[in-house]
Amino acid sequence: MLVGLLAALVAGAMIPLGALFAAREVDGHARSPAMRHGITAFAGGALISAVALVLVPEGSERLPIWAALLCFAAGGVLFAWLDATLAKAGGSRGQMVAMVSDFLPEAVALGALLASGSSGAMVVAAIIALQNLPEGYNAYLEATPPDASARRRTLISYVGLALLGPVAAFLGFTVLAEAEIALGAMMMIAAGGILYLVFEDVAPEVAMEATWAPPLGAVLGFGLGLLGHLLAG
Repeated sequence: MLVGLLAALVAGAMIPLGALFAAREVDGHARSPAMRHGITAFAGGALISAVALVLVPEGSERLPIWAALLCFAAGGVLFAWLDATLAKAGGSRGQMVAMVSDFLPEAVALGALLASGSSGAMVVAAIIALQNLPEGYNAYLEATPPDASARRRTLISYVGLALLGPVAAFLGFTVLAEAEIALGAMMMIAAGGILYLVFEDVAPEVAMEATWAPPLGAVLGFGLGLLGHLLAG
């Protein structure tokens, strides 16, 4: 278990590390637009990989087909509502929300895999770490803290988020490893929400201005493919 907690901590540490790289850019060490777009695209690919390689496979294994699809669709609708609420409030935290909703369920899944003795647990930890670096970078740039004091507070909050990784892994190891339905539902809801946010915030050209329907269409399209995959066994 100690190894798993350390793995979750290292994976979480990639979030403030990515934010530090972004902070240098905000402080005047600007990178080229091509590099920024490349990092953003990589973060989007990492989030989709979390959905396709971790959250959906692990979550759908624990639920009946109808429940997996329902939770997936509910995640998309829930995150659409959250995104709309943030937009009305004048906020722009889509990538932050995506990062948190990606990292914490995956850390819980990591703990559950360790409890089950799965040999893939360390592979999952490596995937989480690779995702968190560009996600921390992009989430910090999206927030764009206005002054040095606010930037320091934001970086400290990212460190705190990293520390939640071992807590989530411990929860997965000790509690949710036996609560198969709850763990599966949490993963599928996170998967639907993350897919929505990828198309709404990470790939904004897919969504029409002030319209949340196109990203939900992506969630439904993925859900249709998921249905075919699950029915095929």
